[in-house]
Amino acid sequence: MSSPPWDYIAKLVCIGDSGCGKSSLTIRLCEGRFVTHHDVTIGVEFGSRIVPVGPPYSNSSESPLNNSSSSTTDDGNNSSTTAGGLPEPRIVPAEKPGEAPPHPQQKHMKLSLWDTAGQETYKSVTRSYFRGASGALLVFDLTRRSTFEHVTDWLNDLRQIAEPDIVVVLVGNKADLANAEPPSADNNSTQSPSQPPSYPYSPHQKKGVIGPPPRREVTRAEAEDWARRNGVLEYVETSAKSGENVEKAFMRVAEKIFQNIQAGKYDLNDRRSGVKGAHALQAGGTSGSGPGRGGGGGSVKLTGGNAKGVAGGCC
Repeated sequence: MSSPPWDYIAKLVCIGDSGCGKSSLTIRLCEGRFVTHHDVTIGVEFGSRIVPVGPPYSNSSESPLNNSSSSTTDDGNNSSTTAGGLPEPRIVPAEKPGEAPPHPQQKHMKLSLWDTAGQETYKSVTRSYFRGASGALLVFDLTRRSTFEHVTDWLNDLRQIAEPDIVVVLVGNKADLANAEPPSADNNSTQSPSQPPSYPYSPHQKKGVIGPPPRREVTRAEAEDWARRNGVLEYVETSAKSGENVEKAFMRVAEKIFQNIQAGKYDLNDRRSGVKGAHALQAGGTSGSGPGRGGGGGSVKLTGGNAKGVAGGCC
Protein backbone atom coordinates (compact mmCIF):
# COMPACT_ATOMS: atom_id res chain seq x y z
CA MET A 1 0.00 0.00 0.00
CA SER A 2 1.44 3.34 -1.05
CA SER A 3 1.89 6.03 1.58
CA PRO A 4 -0.49 9.03 1.50
CA PRO A 5 1.03 12.43 0.61
CA TRP A 6 0.59 13.63 4.20
CA ASP A 7 1.88 12.72 7.64
CA TYR A 8 -1.07 13.77 9.80
CA ILE A 9 -4.77 14.41 9.37
CA ALA A 10 -6.67 16.85 11.58
CA LYS A 11 -10.35 17.70 11.84
CA LEU A 12 -11.14 21.42 11.71
CA VAL A 13 -14.58 23.00 12.00
CA CYS A 14 -15.73 26.41 10.77
CA ILE A 15 -18.36 27.78 13.13
CA GLY A 16 -20.27 31.01 13.58
CA ASP A 17 -23.55 32.67 12.64
CA SER A 18 -25.15 32.14 9.26
CA GLY A 19 -24.00 34.49 6.51
CA CYS A 20 -20.53 35.20 7.93
CA GLY A 21 -18.74 33.62 4.95
CA LYS A 22 -17.68 30.27 6.45
CA SER A 23 -18.38 28.39 3.22
CA SER A 24 -16.61 31.05 1.17
CA LEU A 25 -13.50 30.76 3.37
CA THR A 26 -13.49 26.96 2.97
CA ILE A 27 -13.92 27.19 -0.81
CA ARG A 28 -11.19 29.83 -1.05
CA LEU A 29 -8.73 27.60 0.81
CA CYS A 30 -9.65 24.30 -0.86
CA GLU A 31 -10.35 25.45 -4.41
CA GLY A 32 -8.66 28.86 -4.66
CA ARG A 33 -11.77 30.66 -5.86
CA PHE A 34 -14.51 32.95 -4.59
CA VAL A 35 -18.19 32.13 -5.06
CA THR A 36 -20.33 35.26 -5.32
CA HIS A 37 -23.54 33.48 -4.37
CA HIS A 38 -23.61 30.41 -2.13
CA ASP A 39 -26.63 28.56 -0.82
CA VAL A 40 -27.09 28.62 2.94
CA THR A 41 -25.38 25.59 4.47
CA ILE A 42 -27.90 23.11 5.85
CA GLY A 43 -26.12 20.40 7.81
CA VAL A 44 -22.41 20.26 7.07
CA GLU A 45 -20.20 20.66 4.01
CA PHE A 46 -16.76 19.15 3.64
CA GLY A 47 -13.48 20.22 2.16
CA SER A 48 -9.85 19.24 2.54
CA ARG A 49 -6.43 20.67 1.92
CA ILE A 50 -2.93 19.31 2.45
CA VAL A 51 -0.59 21.95 3.87
CA PRO A 52 3.08 21.97 4.89
CA VAL A 53 3.65 22.24 8.64
CA GLY A 54 6.80 22.81 10.63
CA PRO A 55 10.26 23.58 9.25
CA PRO A 56 11.65 24.24 6.78
CA TYR A 57 8.47 25.71 5.31
CA SER A 58 7.22 27.42 8.48
CA ASN A 59 10.54 29.29 8.73
CA SER A 60 10.58 30.39 5.09
CA SER A 61 9.52 33.75 3.70
CA GLU A 62 6.96 31.92 1.52
CA SER A 63 4.87 30.97 4.52
CA PRO A 64 1.82 33.19 5.19
CA LEU A 65 2.80 32.96 8.87
CA ASN A 66 5.85 35.08 8.08
CA ASN A 67 4.27 37.28 5.41
CA SER A 68 1.39 39.41 6.64
CA SER A 69 0.73 40.74 3.14
CA SER A 70 0.21 37.30 1.63
CA SER A 71 -3.02 37.17 -0.34
CA THR A 72 -4.49 36.14 -3.66
CA THR A 73 -6.27 38.34 -6.15
CA ASP A 74 -10.00 38.42 -6.74
CA ASP A 75 -9.77 35.76 -9.45
CA GLY A 76 -7.41 33.58 -7.41
CA ASN A 77 -4.39 34.27 -9.62
CA ASN A 78 -1.06 34.58 -7.86
CA SER A 79 2.23 33.32 -9.23
CA SER A 80 3.43 32.20 -5.80
CA THR A 81 0.35 30.16 -4.92
CA THR A 82 -1.14 26.82 -5.91
CA ALA A 83 -4.58 26.49 -7.48
CA GLY A 84 -5.94 25.93 -3.98
CA GLY A 85 -4.71 29.31 -2.76
CA LEU A 86 -1.76 28.15 -0.63
CA PRO A 87 1.89 28.85 -1.39
CA GLU A 88 3.59 25.92 -3.10
CA PRO A 89 5.20 23.67 -0.45
CA ARG A 90 8.95 23.51 -0.56
CA ILE A 91 10.16 20.22 -2.05
CA VAL A 92 12.86 18.47 -0.04
CA PRO A 93 15.33 16.64 -2.33
CA ALA A 94 15.96 12.96 -1.72
CA GLU A 95 19.03 12.12 0.34
CA LYS A 96 22.05 10.63 -1.36
CA PRO A 97 23.82 7.69 0.30
CA GLY A 98 26.23 8.91 2.95
CA GLU A 99 25.07 12.49 2.67
CA ALA A 100 23.38 14.30 5.58
CA PRO A 101 20.04 15.94 4.77
CA PRO A 102 20.36 19.74 4.28
CA HIS A 103 17.37 20.41 6.53
CA PRO A 104 14.58 18.52 8.33
CA GLN A 105 12.18 16.47 6.25
CA GLN A 106 9.10 18.56 5.48
CA LYS A 107 5.91 17.36 7.18
CA HIS A 108 2.45 17.75 5.69
CA MET A 109 -0.96 17.81 7.35
CA LYS A 110 -4.29 17.10 5.72
CA LEU A 111 -6.92 19.50 7.04
CA SER A 112 -10.33 17.83 7.02
CA LEU A 113 -12.61 20.88 7.02
CA TRP A 114 -16.17 20.71 8.32
CA ASP A 115 -18.21 23.78 7.37
CA THR A 116 -21.23 23.77 9.69
CA ALA A 117 -24.62 25.41 9.45
CA GLY A 118 -24.89 28.65 11.40
CA GLN A 119 -28.66 28.94 11.61
CA GLU A 120 -30.15 28.75 15.08
CA THR A 121 -32.69 26.21 13.79
CA TYR A 122 -29.95 23.62 13.25
CA LYS A 123 -27.62 24.58 16.08
CA SER A 124 -28.55 21.68 18.37
CA VAL A 125 -27.78 19.21 15.58
CA THR A 126 -24.65 20.83 14.13
CA ARG A 127 -23.07 20.82 17.60
CA SER A 128 -22.62 17.08 17.13
CA TYR A 129 -20.13 17.80 14.35
CA PHE A 130 -17.82 19.47 16.88
CA ARG A 131 -16.98 16.09 18.39
CA GLY A 132 -13.41 15.06 17.69
CA ALA A 133 -12.39 18.45 16.27
CA SER A 134 -8.83 19.52 17.11
CA GLY A 135 -9.04 22.96 15.52
CA ALA A 136 -11.64 25.59 14.72
CA LEU A 137 -12.14 28.86 12.92
CA LEU A 138 -14.65 30.94 14.89
CA VAL A 139 -16.00 33.29 12.23
CA PHE A 140 -17.98 36.53 12.49
CA ASP A 141 -18.92 39.23 10.00
CA LEU A 142 -17.07 42.53 10.49
CA THR A 143 -20.05 44.40 9.04
CA ARG A 144 -22.65 42.82 11.38
CA ARG A 145 -21.99 43.39 15.06
CA SER A 146 -24.61 40.88 16.15
CA THR A 147 -22.47 38.05 14.75
CA PHE A 148 -19.56 39.17 16.96
CA GLU A 149 -21.81 39.29 20.00
CA HIS A 150 -22.64 35.60 19.48
CA VAL A 151 -19.07 34.25 19.30
CA THR A 152 -18.92 33.65 23.06
CA ASP A 153 -21.88 31.27 22.83
CA TRP A 154 -20.29 29.45 19.89
CA LEU A 155 -17.01 29.08 21.76
CA ASN A 156 -18.71 27.71 24.87
CA ASP A 157 -20.58 25.11 22.80
CA LEU A 158 -17.38 24.15 21.01
CA ARG A 159 -15.32 23.66 24.17
CA GLN A 160 -18.02 21.51 25.75
CA ILE A 161 -17.96 18.99 22.89
CA ALA A 162 -14.69 19.15 20.95
CA GLU A 163 -11.25 17.84 21.88
CA PRO A 164 -9.69 19.20 25.09
CA ASP A 165 -7.43 22.20 24.36
CA ILE A 166 -8.94 22.65 20.90
CA VAL A 167 -6.99 25.23 18.86
CA VAL A 168 -9.25 28.19 18.02
CA VAL A 169 -8.58 31.21 15.82
CA LEU A 170 -11.08 34.08 15.84
CA VAL A 171 -11.75 35.28 12.30
CA GLY A 172 -13.31 38.60 11.35
CA ASN A 173 -14.41 38.02 7.76
CA LYS A 174 -15.47 40.42 4.97
CA ALA A 175 -12.57 42.79 5.56
CA ASP A 176 -12.97 43.99 1.96
CA LEU A 177 -16.35 45.46 2.89
CA ALA A 178 -15.37 46.63 6.36
CA ASN A 179 -12.32 48.56 5.16
CA ALA A 180 -13.62 49.79 1.79
CA GLU A 181 -13.05 53.50 1.26
CA PRO A 182 -15.69 55.46 -0.67
CA PRO A 183 -14.36 57.50 -3.62
CA SER A 184 -12.64 60.80 -2.89
CA ALA A 185 -14.22 64.03 -4.11
CA ASP A 186 -10.84 64.96 -5.65
CA ASN A 187 -10.96 61.89 -7.91
CA ASN A 188 -14.64 62.11 -8.86
CA SER A 189 -14.69 63.51 -12.39
CA THR A 190 -18.49 63.59 -12.51
CA GLN A 191 -18.80 65.72 -9.36
CA SER A 192 -18.59 69.48 -9.90
CA PRO A 193 -16.59 71.31 -7.17
CA SER A 194 -19.52 73.67 -6.67
CA GLN A 195 -22.00 70.85 -6.18
CA PRO A 196 -22.66 69.31 -2.76
CA PRO A 197 -21.51 65.72 -2.22
CA SER A 198 -23.79 62.93 -3.39
CA TYR A 199 -24.10 61.63 0.19
CA PRO A 200 -24.32 63.63 3.42
CA TYR A 201 -21.23 63.57 5.59
CA SER A 202 -21.35 61.64 8.82
CA PRO A 203 -19.19 62.41 11.90
CA HIS A 204 -16.81 59.49 11.29
CA GLN A 205 -16.16 60.24 7.61
CA LYS A 206 -12.97 61.87 6.41
CA LYS A 207 -13.12 65.39 5.02
CA GLY A 208 -13.27 65.39 1.24
CA VAL A 209 -14.79 61.90 1.02
CA ILE A 210 -18.17 61.31 -0.57
CA GLY A 211 -20.36 58.26 -0.49
CA PRO A 212 -21.40 55.99 2.39
CA PRO A 213 -18.88 55.35 5.19
CA PRO A 214 -17.05 52.00 5.60
CA ARG A 215 -19.33 49.31 6.98
CA ARG A 216 -17.10 48.06 9.81
CA GLU A 217 -19.05 47.51 13.03
CA VAL A 218 -16.35 45.71 15.07
CA THR A 219 -12.92 47.23 15.70
CA ARG A 220 -9.71 45.23 15.59
CA ALA A 221 -8.90 46.29 19.15
CA GLU A 222 -12.09 44.90 20.68
CA ALA A 223 -11.82 41.63 18.72
CA GLU A 224 -8.20 41.18 19.83
CA ASP A 225 -9.22 41.94 23.42
CA TRP A 226 -11.98 39.31 23.26
CA ALA A 227 -9.49 36.76 21.90
CA ARG A 228 -7.08 37.41 24.77
CA ARG A 229 -9.76 37.23 27.44
CA ASN A 230 -11.17 33.98 26.10
CA GLY A 231 -7.91 32.09 25.55
CA VAL A 232 -8.14 32.07 21.76
CA LEU A 233 -4.88 31.57 19.87
CA GLU A 234 -5.13 34.65 17.65
CA TYR A 235 -7.43 37.10 15.89
CA VAL A 236 -7.18 37.35 12.09
CA GLU A 237 -9.15 39.58 9.71
CA THR A 238 -9.85 37.94 6.36
CA SER A 239 -11.52 38.50 3.03
CA ALA A 240 -12.77 35.40 1.27
CA LYS A 241 -13.32 37.58 -1.81
CA SER A 242 -9.73 38.79 -2.21
CA GLY A 243 -8.09 35.90 -0.36
CA GLU A 244 -6.53 38.25 2.20
CA ASN A 245 -5.22 36.31 5.21
CA VAL A 246 -7.36 33.22 4.47
CA GLU A 247 -4.25 31.04 4.25
CA LYS A 248 -2.88 32.62 7.39
CA ALA A 249 -5.99 31.83 9.45
CA PHE A 250 -5.99 28.14 8.54
CA MET A 251 -2.22 27.82 8.76
CA ARG A 252 -2.16 29.29 12.28
CA VAL A 253 -4.43 26.46 13.40
CA ALA A 254 -2.44 23.82 11.51
CA GLU A 255 0.91 24.99 12.91
CA LYS A 256 -0.38 25.02 16.48
CA ILE A 257 -1.79 21.51 16.07
CA PHE A 258 1.58 20.39 14.72
CA GLN A 259 3.31 21.90 17.76
CA ASN A 260 0.88 20.00 19.98
CA ILE A 261 1.73 16.80 18.10
CA GLN A 262 5.42 17.42 18.72
CA ALA A 263 4.63 17.97 22.41
CA GLY A 264 2.82 14.61 22.59
CA LYS A 265 -0.62 16.04 23.35
CA TYR A 266 -2.50 13.68 20.99
CA ASP A 267 -2.79 9.91 20.78
CA LEU A 268 -2.27 9.50 17.05
CA ASN A 269 -3.33 5.85 17.23
CA ASP A 270 -6.72 6.57 18.81
CA ARG A 271 -9.40 6.46 16.11
CA ARG A 272 -11.57 8.79 18.22
CA SER A 273 -8.92 11.49 18.23
CA GLY A 274 -9.22 14.62 16.11
CA VAL A 275 -5.61 14.15 14.97
CA LYS A 276 -4.26 10.95 13.44
CA GLY A 277 -1.00 9.81 11.90
CA ALA A 278 -0.80 8.38 8.41
CA HIS A 279 0.76 5.15 9.64
CA ALA A 280 -2.06 4.56 12.15
CA LEU A 281 -4.68 4.97 9.43
CA GLN A 282 -2.80 2.63 7.09
CA ALA A 283 -2.62 0.02 9.85
CA GLY A 284 -6.39 0.32 10.14
CA GLY A 285 -6.85 -0.33 6.43
CA THR A 286 -7.56 3.20 5.24
CA SER A 287 -5.55 6.18 4.07
CA GLY A 288 -8.18 8.70 5.12
CA SER A 289 -11.32 9.80 3.34
CA GLY A 290 -11.82 12.82 1.19
CA PRO A 291 -9.87 14.26 -1.73
CA GLY A 292 -6.13 14.51 -1.92
CA ARG A 293 -3.72 17.40 -2.31
CA GLY A 294 -5.90 19.26 -4.78
CA GLY A 295 -8.73 19.76 -2.30
CA GLY A 296 -12.43 19.34 -2.86
CA GLY A 297 -15.49 18.69 -0.81
CA GLY A 298 -19.00 17.39 -0.31
CA SER A 299 -21.96 17.93 1.96
CA VAL A 300 -24.39 16.25 4.29
CA LYS A 301 -27.85 17.77 4.71
CA LEU A 302 -29.87 17.58 7.91
CA THR A 303 -32.51 15.32 6.43
CA GLY A 304 -33.27 11.68 7.02
CA GLY A 305 -30.61 9.80 8.97
CA ASN A 306 -27.51 11.43 7.51
CA ALA A 307 -26.79 13.75 10.42
CA LYS A 308 -26.32 10.96 12.91
CA GLY A 309 -24.24 8.85 10.56
CA VAL A 310 -21.34 11.27 10.17
CA ALA A 311 -21.13 12.80 13.63
CA GLY A 312 -17.78 12.48 15.35
CA GLY A 313 -14.47 11.19 14.09
CA CYS A 314 -11.77 12.92 12.15
CA CYS A 315 -12.60 12.37 8.53
